[in-house]
Amino acid sequence: MLFIENSVANGNRKGWIEVICGSMFSGKTEELIRRLKRAKFAKLRTEIFKPHIDSRYSLEEVVSHDSNSITSTPVTSSGNILLMASNVDVVGIDEAQFFDDNLVNVCNKLANQGVRVIVAGLDMDFQGKPFGPIPQLMACAEYVTKVHAICMKCGDLAQYSHRLSDTDKLVVLGETDIYEPLCRKCFMEAARKKTNS
Repeated sequence: MLFIENSVANGNRKGWIEVICGSMFSGKTEELIRRLKRAKFAKLRTEIFKPHIDSRYSLEEVVSHDSNSITSTPVTSSGNILLMASNVDVVGIDEAQFFDDNLVNVCNKLANQGVRVIVAGLDMDFQGKPFGPIPQLMACAEYVTKVHAICMKCGDLAQYSHRLSDTDKLVVLGETDIYEPLCRKCFMEAARKKTNS
């Protein structure tokens, strides 16, 4: 990603969208923080946003499961990002699956204005279905990075976020007490067990 940072630092303001996606516990936020810290090190003006409902670790920081953090601004809707992201080189957006569908338009507008937009979020919900605006963002992004967790049942690469509780609500914030990453085979087995119980 160094070539990306250098192209902005050299005054060539070409915007684009990067999407970091995967299951829970796969390192999405860790990678987002790493890229944003590199941009700050390159003396680029950065702004980081997260949905106001995500207050698991901190109200005003994006925090990874490994406790790395970076200061962020919580917002109630994607439209607020456009209002608050003026005069920046890089915009980071964490937990993007919780934003409204207008996030796709917001990211495209920023990229069209020459801003590097880095978005991190779950690409699938607890049922294994496409989640929120992430699939559309993946379609229009210049760069997509899919990261994987480790399956808690067999140790293979995991891409599913299996919910341990029985609630059918789409949004349930939680950690390892509520979710576990599973590979396809183990996810299908867990889904069969829930159906048969």
